[in-house]
Amino acid sequence: MHDLNELRQRLQTQRPVPWDQLPDFALYMDQVLSYMDRQVLRFDDDDALTAAMVNNYTKSGLVPRAEGKKYNREHLAHLTAICVLKQVLSAKDIGLLFREKLRDDRQVEEGYTSFCASLDNALNLTADEMAGRTGEESLADSAIHFALLSYAAGVASSRYVAALRERQEAEHPGKAKKGKEHD
Repeated sequence: MHDLNELRQRLQTQRPVPWDQLPDFALYMDQVLSYMDRQVLRFDDDDALTAAMVNNYTKSGLVPRAEGKKYNREHLAHLTAICVLKQVLSAKDIGLLFREKLRDDRQVEEGYTSFCASLDNALNLTADEMAGRTGEESLADSAIHFALLSYAAGVASSRYVAALRERQEAEHPGKAKKGKEHD
C-alpha cells in the first residue's frame, strides 16, 4: 500500500517544468537523458529514455535535429511529450498530433504549455480517483477500475486521432494519399 500512496502523492505533485523553467542553454545527450528522468513519472529503468530512442525520434521527425550535438528547450519539450504519449499512442499518431498542434505558425512553447495543462488535469483526476481506493481488499477492483478508465480514454483518443486524420485527408487529398504510400 505504501507504493500506492507514493504513486498518488507523485501524481499530485510531480509535473514537467513549465516552458520558462526549461533550460535556456544547450545540453549534450547525456545531460538530456538525465534531465528527462526528472521530467516524467518513472518507477524503474525499463521506461528510461535512451540516446537510441532520441535518435529514432529525430530520424522519424518527432524531434527537431540537434544543433551540433546540443539540444535546447524545444527538444526537451518534444521529448517530454513523447515520453508521456508513447505510453498510449503510436509514433505515427504522436507525429500527427504534433503537426496539428504546431501548424499555422503555432509555437512549440504554446503547444508544450497546453500539453502540460492537460497532463496536470489528467494526473490530478487520477490521484483524486485513487483517494477512495486505498483498501487492500479492493486492489483487484481498483486495478480493473483504472484499466477500464484507460480503455475508455484510449478509445476516445483513437477516435479523435481518426477524426483528425479524416479532416486532414479532406483538406489535402493528394498529400494524404502520398503519406499512406509511405506507411
